[in-house]
Amino acid sequence: MPEGDAVWRTADRLRSALDGRTLVRTDFRVPQHATSDLSGGTVVETVSRGKHLLTRIDHDGRQWTLHTHLKMEGSWRVYRPSERWSKPGHLARVVLGAEGRTAVGFELGIVELLPRDREQDVVGHLGPDLLGPDWDEQEAVRRLTADPDRPLGEALLDQRNLAGIGTIYRTELCFLTGYDPRDPVSVVADPLRMVRLAHTMLVQNRHHPQIVTTGDKRRGRSLWVYGRGQERCLRCGTPIERGELGQAGVERVAYWCPSCQPPR
Repeated sequence: MPEGDAVWRTADRLRSALDGRTLVRTDFRVPQHATSDLSGGTVVETVSRGKHLLTRIDHDGRQWTLHTHLKMEGSWRVYRPSERWSKPGHLARVVLGAEGRTAVGFELGIVELLPRDREQDVVGHLGPDLLGPDWDEQEAVRRLTADPDRPLGEALLDQRNLAGIGTIYRTELCFLTGYDPRDPVSVVADPLRMVRLAHTMLVQNRHHPQIVTTGDKRRGRSLWVYGRGQERCLRCGTPIERGELGQAGVERVAYWCPSCQPPR
């Protein structure tokens, strides 16, 4: 599933393509909205909220929000007139056509069209957005530490605590702060430092498609431990361990260095 910075870049791409433009074509290829038509409406803006996207459209005196979520396979692509789509048409779930631009949402995990005053119904449960105007580090700390017995790796991935962290940032954040992701939240000596580091990492990477946490963009050197199971730790040379972390049915892959991140 894309990390919060990738979703932020998607919103930025949609803003550049559609903000302020009048829609000449809309096609919602999901059963619940198959008959909806917002042609003639004006795209106000697209914003990201954690891993959610909200495209706000004014149409015929009403204010609408198109709520989409990429989940595991989804993506938004923008095309010029007559440009061939990079994916098959049967994978498209939403088509928003404006003069000179067409935005296509492929394999979207969530597609909902709702009145704008109901946005909180779909994103109101989220914690402070690491890349949003509502970022509040103190509130993020409060939520993260509310259940001190919860495994740290689970708490960091819970979007109700901090919105935007995925498995990559979860893994790298635990490594950089020296904590085993399986340890309880209560072992974290300075949760504010951890939250600030998470914010810094996403902000620094939001304009780049490649996540870099080591400062080295070379292949195989950009991440400290994520995706490097059984490879040598870049810091100490110990083999990286790999496991699953989470509750039954929602486990997510985790990586850690047993030397740099000793259990506490």
